[in-house]
This record gives sequence, structure tokens and C-alpha cells, in this order.
Amino acid sequence: MPKSPSLFDFHLLLLFTIFSLAAADAIAAARPITQQFKEAPQFYNSEICPKIVGEDDESDNGTSIFLCSDQSVHVAMTLDSAYIRGSMAAVLSILQHSSCPQNIVFHFVASATANASFLRSTISSSFPYLNFQVYSFDDSSVSRLISTSIRSALDCPLNYARSYLADLLPSCVRRIVYLDSDLILVDDIAKLATTQLGDNSVLAAPEHCNANFTSYFTLTFWSSPTLSLTFANRKPCYFNTGVMVIDLDRWRRGDYTKKIEGWMEIQKRTRIYELGSLPPFLLVFAGNIVAVDHRWNQHGLGGDNFKGLCRDLHPGPVSLLHWSGKGKPWVRLDANRPCPLDALWAPYDLLQTPFALDS
Repeated sequence: MPKSPSLFDFHLLLLFTIFSLAAADAIAAARPITQQFKEAPQFYNSEICPKIVGEDDESDNGTSIFLCSDQSVHVAMTLDSAYIRGSMAAVLSILQHSSCPQNIVFHFVASATANASFLRSTISSSFPYLNFQVYSFDDSSVSRLISTSIRSALDCPLNYARSYLADLLPSCVRRIVYLDSDLILVDDIAKLATTQLGDNSVLAAPEHCNANFTSYFTLTFWSSPTLSLTFANRKPCYFNTGVMVIDLDRWRRGDYTKKIEGWMEIQKRTRIYELGSLPPFLLVFAGNIVAVDHRWNQHGLGGDNFKGLCRDLHPGPVSLLHWSGKGKPWVRLDANRPCPLDALWAPYDLLQTPFALDS
């Protein structure tokens, strides 16, 4: 006859169950939580689009001729797990509004410490036909130069990757449109990409000459006769570095990465600004860029540091909406506290929610 379980046996079983549940919780906590994204529809070129000759061939150094074609529209963006949801929405908006989506090449720059295979597979799963490359950015190349700013988010080394695009991308890529990950386009990116840069300009961006330019630098900077003379014979205006058209050939010839690093080295010795990666760009380029229509960067939609403060659009037509600032539309939508303009971002969100039903 089987022996009845004793009180000791029950205690032993209870302890075993508790330890098993604790172990399961620990394993679940250690397992990375990944976002799942839906597959985007495929977009096709219109009949007027130029054919990229030899797009399936390889050049001598193994680089795709399609990747090097001047007829392609080259778009550069940074890519990381924190902002990948925004990046996916940005890519979808670009493709959806392009006349020649198959002629767009995306150049994604990711930190060398990031899980590049995860980022690459995430992009490929949602955009199986996308022309793209992922480049590894060595954080240590810039970390030693970064000074603390007024917001810790601005101190991320990947924010400075835009200064190194000329080195990271193949030398055959002559011109790129650089875009932040917190924006969407509602117009054809080819219009922006073909901005004329004239004979000498390295980059183009929407200028905001009504902004108080002096506020982007400290009193130490403006009180120094040597430093403040930087803007002599220039009419500097603020421009947002989240949307730029850059001539990489001219950048390389002028060694502008070194010029930006030079200002960052001065900042390490003498605090001349407070805002991360923006001021070095202003010091090097402000007053010497090609001004682009404001419709191509309706920025500031993320609001500022005041919780719950929503921004409205600037007057005039809109081709690009940019949620620069602290608030991001996907965060506010998830918290069920969206700003009115976040509804314009939502249709491009590819996040796969657990309750989504297949159509």
C-alpha cells in the first residue's frame, strides 16, 4: 500500500515549486524583449524612373554598382534598438511617397556594440526588397571627445555618427540625405535629394534665422575675441542637423570631420556650448550652407522638457514632420497620451501588437 505524503513532503514540494518559478522568472528576465514588426507592402518605380544600369553586377572591390550609382537616392540614418520603431516608420514613409522607391539606397549606421544581425534582420523582415547596408560605428572614435550636455540623451556616441558618414560610407557614394529616426516624409524624397549645392557648399538644410543664434554658445565663447571671430564675414543662422543634404566628395576633400573634431577638442578644454553634437556643426557650417525650404523640416514636434506640452506645425506647406525634442510619438501613443500631431505618425507605425488581426 503506497505511503501517504507527510507534511515534510508537502513542504519539500512547495519549496521546489517556489525555486522553479523563481528560476523561470530569472530566465525570462534575462531573455531580451524584442519588438516584432509587420511586413510593409512592396513599392515599385513609376515608368519615369531611371534604370540603374548594372544594378545586379559587382564593382572591382565587391561593392554593388547599384550602391554606387549617382542615379540612386542615398539616405543615411542611424539605427539602434531604442529608436528602431521610429526608423521603421521613417523608412515606410519615404518609400510610400517616393516616385522611384526601388532607386533608394539606405545606409544605416549602428554602434559597434549593437546587435547588428538583429537590426539587419529586423529591417529585412519588414522590408524584404529594400536596398540597404548596415555600417558599424566605433563609439570609441568619438567618446573621448564628447562633453556632457544639458540632456544625457544627447551624449550618446551614435548622435555623432553623422560627422563620420564620409568615412563610413563607400567612397563611391557622393551625396546623401541624412535623416534622424524621429520623422516621417509626406513628399517625394527625390525633391530634397536633388537640392543644388552650388559651386562650393558642402551641405544644405532649412535655416532658421529668426532663432537666437547666440544662445547656442556660452558666454565664454562670445567673450573670447579669438573664438567669436569664427563667425566673422558670415551670417550664421541656426539649422537642425536632423535633415541635411551632404556632398560627401566635398566633405572628404575639405576634411570636415577633422574640423568638427577640432571644435570638440576645444569644448573639452573650455566649455563653449551646451547642446551635444549640434554646435560643432554650427561652428563649421553656419552661414555657409544652402538654405532649403522650411517644408522639409517641420521640427520641434516632440516638444521640450515640459511634460505634456504639445507643439503645432509652423505656418506653410509640409513635406517632412520631425518629432525633435524630448517627446516621441510612439512613446506618447503607447502611454495613451498623444499630442494631436502624433496621429500623423501613427499610420506609418509597423509595430506588431499582440492583438493585431490579419486582414
